[in-house]
Amino acid sequence: MRVIRSSRCSLHEATRTKHAVLTELLTEYGRVVNVFIQRFWSRRWSKRELVKENIVVEGTWLSARLRKVAAREAIDMVAAARERDGRRAHRPVHHGQRMYVSSTIASLRSATSAGEFDAWLHVASVGRKIVLDFPIRFHRHYRKYSEDPRARRLESYVVTADSVQLAFELEVDPVRSEGGDFGLDTGVKALATLSDGRRFGTDIRPILERIDRCAHGSHGQQRARRALRQRIAEVAKEVVSLDPRLIVVEDLKGLHHGTRRDRRLSKKMRRSLGAWTYREWLGRLNMACETNRVRFERVPPSYSSQRCHVCGHTERGNRKGEEFRCRGCGYLGNADENAARNLLIRFGEREFHPAGAYSPGFKRAGVE
Repeated sequence: MRVIRSSRCSLHEATRTKHAVLTELLTEYGRVVNVFIQRFWSRRWSKRELVKENIVVEGTWLSARLRKVAAREAIDMVAAARERDGRRAHRPVHHGQRMYVSSTIASLRSATSAGEFDAWLHVASVGRKIVLDFPIRFHRHYRKYSEDPRARRLESYVVTADSVQLAFELEVDPVRSEGGDFGLDTGVKALATLSDGRRFGTDIRPILERIDRCAHGSHGQQRARRALRQRIAEVAKEVVSLDPRLIVVEDLKGLHHGTRRDRRLSKKMRRSLGAWTYREWLGRLNMACETNRVRFERVPPSYSSQRCHVCGHTERGNRKGEEFRCRGCGYLGNADENAARNLLIRFGEREFHPAGAYSPGFKRAGVE
């Protein structure tokens, strides 16, 4: 099995002139991507259609090579929006903060002498005869993957105003066939609660509150966010260190303001999700599972916090804060643990019914 891992290297050592040119390039690139998004929004386009006459954009100075890259990214952004939100999808917008390029645009060149830099990022064929060379120091993650015999560096780059992201393809063994199966519920009092009752990241709430107290965009908030990302990575490693075979989480995609799924969450939970991003946590956990050969699955979250995992009785009054007391059978336990068990049961039902239909027990319990 192959997985993709990345390492981000800073471009801060470059001169102000180079940064100014790069900013101008990214701004124009974002504008061109938005032109293509508007062009491709009305019907589904294939990347095979990106011939010379279909990538013409009036008023741009970008090269044909970079325009084709922009068109390919526009197609991917449109497809992702359609897949994520279906008929309710809104046309995506590129903000000109990054561009995805291959070896036809950028390349990594080793430093010719034993100086303070490890390599140079060479950017060319973008238009206006612009050629940029950015000095780079490798991050420790880059060194880890570059020294791993199972990893192969890809000739693709994500360039932003202050960094370049380098990708590696890592060969890992197939998912393990032995180990425990766990449902995992995410919350603010415990980042991860497993279906067997174990809780991880119980110290996450003070970090979230610290982020909320800081002025938006301040250095203090940035430090708090870095601490949060570090803690998220640590919790993901703690979970997979249990050597599980399967981890099942709730699928909370599309958490946009005003959506039905958004309204099912409490106001406090929505604020916390906005602070540390649910997607980043699941991304970290998914990466840890891939590296450690753990199967990672998502299931619909509907009523998982209201349903009793013992008898299936579903009612909003079953849950009061951190306590779950079933009004049907009288089961008493931790609400997050009960939700985690429901997620694991729901995945078992999905496996038993490959077409996606749940058992009659789930239907009677009111699960969609």
